[in-house]
Amino acid sequence: MAKEEVKEEVAKKAAEVKEKVEKVAEKVKDDLEEAHSIAEGVKEAVKENVAEKVADAKEEIAEKVADAKESYAKSGKKSKKHIEEVKAEEERQERKKERAEKEAAVKPKGAAPVTRPRIERRGKKYQEAAKLVKKGEALSLKDAVALAIKTNPAKFDASVEIHARLGVDPRQADQNIRTTLVLPNGNGKSVRVAVFAPLDIAKAAKAAGADIAEDEEFLKRLDKGTIDFDVLISTPQYMPKLGKYARLLGPKGLMPNPKAGTVTMDVEKAVKEAKAGKVEYRVDKQAIVHIGIGKVSFGEDKIIANAEAFFDSLKAQKPASLKGSYIKSIYITTTMGPSVQIENIYN
Repeated sequence: MAKEEVKEEVAKKAAEVKEKVEKVAEKVKDDLEEAHSIAEGVKEAVKENVAEKVADAKEEIAEKVADAKESYAKSGKKSKKHIEEVKAEEERQERKKERAEKEAAVKPKGAAPVTRPRIERRGKKYQEAAKLVKKGEALSLKDAVALAIKTNPAKFDASVEIHARLGVDPRQADQNIRTTLVLPNGNGKSVRVAVFAPLDIAKAAKAAGADIAEDEEFLKRLDKGTIDFDVLISTPQYMPKLGKYARLLGPKGLMPNPKAGTVTMDVEKAVKEAKAGKVEYRVDKQAIVHIGIGKVSFGEDKIIANAEAFFDSLKAQKPASLKGSYIKSIYITTTMGPSVQIENIYN
């Protein structure tokens, strides 16, 4: 009986232990489920918090980008005013284009205007004179001078000019032709000569025919900007004093120059030559020399004599380094008349 009671007691205890274990297991299971649900809740909360923070960050970045786009420079091409003006101009051009397209669709474009030849745009007198000149025909100097005088349409005493196209390169120092020439019969212009030199030389120049001959008093004229002369002659020692007036005299071609013979110690000779019809000529950037050789009223003989003097001077200026033809073409004309080609026998 004792053994059976012990067995029953053990079984009872075992059942109690089992019951307790099951209760503990159930409790642990409940605790685990609760912990799991808490973890899920925490996870969801974390997700919501992160999403909210990401949204806030995106919104902040968008605001910064918008602020950056709206930020303008105070001035210049990036200023708000300039950007708005450009935008407005683009819209205006777009409207203009659309309007032009509509007008083109409604009204067809007419024929392009016909440009008249240059000769038809000239005056009647010039057109009549030009009919006497055969294009491309080169005449002897005598015949060309006669035809130039005959085709002069001006009512006033027109100048007679020669234009010679040379085969030089004006950019080369030794081919940049510039010199002076005393025309035998003058050029028909009254030249006002000014001399800036020491007092004794100025007095001699005045006696030789200079219109203005002064020492330091001459600089006061230049200070006032008064230019009442056509040629200015000076001595070498006085040239530094004219340096400050280079911007005034240079553009007008009045700055004394040794090549032009206007910087010299023999001032009396320079004055007489200037009064006698001394002219300066130089080649321009297109390698063309322009020179006036008299007036129509001179008559053929005097104009021919002046022209021959010019050609002799021009031939003497031929550069030694030049290869090829020196004088390519020569034309003579009056102030308002057509040009006449001269036979080129002067190379």
